[in-house]
Amino acid sequence: MTDKSIPLVDVRHGLAIQRKQIDAAIARVIDSGVFIGGPEVEAFESELADAVGARHAIGVSSGTDALLVALMSLELKPGDEVITSPLSFFATAGAIARTGARPVFADIDQDLCLDPTAAAAMMSGKTQAIVAVNLFGRPAALPDTMVPLIEDAAQSLGAGPVRGRAATVSFFPTKNLGAFGDAGAVLTDDDALADAIRLRRSHGARPRHHHVAVGGNFRLDALQAAVLRVKLPHLEGWSARRRENADRYDRLFRESRVADRVVLPARDPDCRHIFNQYVVRVKSRDLVRARLDAAGIGTEIYYPVPFHLQPCFANLGYAAGAFPHAEHAALESLAIPIYGELTEAQQETVVSSIAAFVQHNVGAAR
Repeated sequence: MTDKSIPLVDVRHGLAIQRKQIDAAIARVIDSGVFIGGPEVEAFESELADAVGARHAIGVSSGTDALLVALMSLELKPGDEVITSPLSFFATAGAIARTGARPVFADIDQDLCLDPTAAAAMMSGKTQAIVAVNLFGRPAALPDTMVPLIEDAAQSLGAGPVRGRAATVSFFPTKNLGAFGDAGAVLTDDDALADAIRLRRSHGARPRHHHVAVGGNFRLDALQAAVLRVKLPHLEGWSARRRENADRYDRLFRESRVADRVVLPARDPDCRHIFNQYVVRVKSRDLVRARLDAAGIGTEIYYPVPFHLQPCFANLGYAAGAFPHAEHAALESLAIPIYGELTEAQQETVVSSIAAFVQHNVGAAR
């Protein structure tokens, strides 16, 4: 439950019309007695692969585990380096570190995604992979490289086909396609990589009790697969409504005459942004957020501390100022409500609340 009059997200929205189907799907799993893997998972994997145009979809236990098992399947070793953005959910860099490889960061560009030129400049003989993050639902521009490229698509399912060796997705409940708990998947057109991921998601055993590789317990629960099968056919419609709301936000902000104080999400007509979040940039961000909170409007900061400034990565040797674009974005970015059921009147309230404050209290944005 939330006490916000306009919450950042409400996972209950839209469930009423699917409730009977979801209840039936859960009952089907309970009656089957198969709760890990099995027919529900296999059916969901097939339906997901068809929906996104991938050769393989491998269901796993979370978006974090999707990244981890994909990177483990590249057989990274200590001393290897993997380049990624310093601005993302922690799992992006955390999964790299858990393989024993060294995370190497490169700054972001104006769309808040990894800058391809900056990434190329960080490559060395130790570089074994690049993880490009489709931040907030916008596909990143991919660097031209010969090393394996993993697309962190945790926030961008439905934004386009798999690029690189694999794309990892999350079905965390607040995602455009959300489960009733943690769940994820790896999408790939690479047969050998798909086989390696399937092997490692169940402790590298093939056959049972014979472990040919070190993996983990990365299996997808049948209950989550059954719920996702009900929701998957609605994904395109849900994402379309988010894009419509994003277009309306763009228009409302332009009409509010605060364009010099509020930076809107970068747009590219050739890029299919699904707006898992709608993130603006504004100076005095924390004051703006406090104003919205007082007005009952939910917000979130994604992400307040870039990876290179996190205590757990102090040993990598980065200092403040190393990636100025990421650091500025971390100070200015603010996510506002964008879920599909958001009404025009609610969006007008959000924009007018921001505009009323920044017109008198905030200087021009970057």
